[in-house]
Amino acid sequence: MQTTKHLSLAVVALSACTLFAACKTIKSAHQGSTPAVFKVGHRGTRGLMPENTIPAMYKGLDVGANTIEFDIHITKDKQVVVYHDASFTPSYTTMPDGKDIPSAERAKWTFYQMNYSDIRKFIIGEKPYPAFPEQQRMRSYAPLLSEMIDSVEAYTRKNHLPPANYLLEIKSSEKTDGVEQPSPEEYIEKMMAVKQLKTLGNRLFVQSFDIRPLQVMHRKYPSIKLGFLTSDKKHTFEQHLEQLGFTPFFYNPAYEMVTADLVKKCHDKKITIVPWTVQTVEEMKRLRSMGVDGIISDYPNKFHEAGL
Repeated sequence: MQTTKHLSLAVVALSACTLFAACKTIKSAHQGSTPAVFKVGHRGTRGLMPENTIPAMYKGLDVGANTIEFDIHITKDKQVVVYHDASFTPSYTTMPDGKDIPSAERAKWTFYQMNYSDIRKFIIGEKPYPAFPEQQRMRSYAPLLSEMIDSVEAYTRKNHLPPANYLLEIKSSEKTDGVEQPSPEEYIEKMMAVKQLKTLGNRLFVQSFDIRPLQVMHRKYPSIKLGFLTSDKKHTFEQHLEQLGFTPFFYNPAYEMVTADLVKKCHDKKITIVPWTVQTVEEMKRLRSMGVDGIISDYPNKFHEAGL
């Protein structure tokens, strides 16, 4: 009887340890780890699917991305929506009735002046997009950030894919404060109110061309890894860091700006450099040979051929 009791206790203890280890493994998998190479699907995979839609995120992960990049805006009713421009782009978005959006009138449909319930009615992906002839035609919409994260998390679990990394781009400019977006402080407040962001742990990265929201993020959320985007050739790498006032995790320049010297400067400061937007296998290989830490591309299906 005593032996049986001891055996039962041993089994319970072993089961508890096994459960603890399993939970720890699940948590570790959920949190993920910083990629050795950032293979970033630009706007999901703009080359193959309607950009910044949930299907574009799925496709990007299916074909080779370990990180999905996307853009956000704040709506009139303080929701966080995923879309590139501050208003609907006529080249790939149509009115709720399927008609073209008049280019001269697109400012009428600025997200910061619209409630999300109205934004969601516009159609993304049915209109042919000559700039990306391989893009699959489909009917989609601009999702909320919360919906996109929930959908991608469920998709990776269901399809046994590694947890996705999220490279979120804050779209803002000092010139359009109050018209296309709120102040940086309010912007960050509304963005970080999206509870799904807090579940991503170290799989969340935030970048912007605008230093102001990055400075707010650095001050209020120092644990989140930040990236400075640039196509500015008038200022040096050192000047950009001085303007920021802190050392970012990422320094992400237009790929034409990348030199071996710039890569060295980044690495000397332990900064990760991931250029955008790289569309050919040849250019991906050239940049990797210079030592960049990843590639942002509309065609993540080319990463494997490029040796990433």
